[in-house]
Amino acid sequence: MKRIAILSLVLFASACSTISPEAKVREKLVDAGVRPELADCMAGKLVRKLNDDELHQLARAAKLPGQHPGQMSFDELSERLQALNDPHIVSVVTRVGLGCAIAG
Repeated sequence: MKRIAILSLVLFASACSTISPEAKVREKLVDAGVRPELADCMAGKLVRKLNDDELHQLARAAKLPGQHPGQMSFDELSERLQALNDPHIVSVVTRVGLGCAIAG
């Protein structure tokens, strides 16, 4: 019984220490140059609307050089997305980004 309690605590502690998918997406967006407040709004919505493969493609696009964190405009983000040649990702990110930009 004691062993199960210890194992449960270890599993609980490890679950608490993992970074949520939303936090990872937010971090990648900010690293790519999206303003932090816009990245906050976009991250959860992108995680819900894109599958894991699409999120990885988006992360690769975010690694393109040339921007300082927080300095990328929505137009620049859209140009990077076009390079992915995936209409679904472009559509989702564009709609989410516009919605968050208008709300903010």
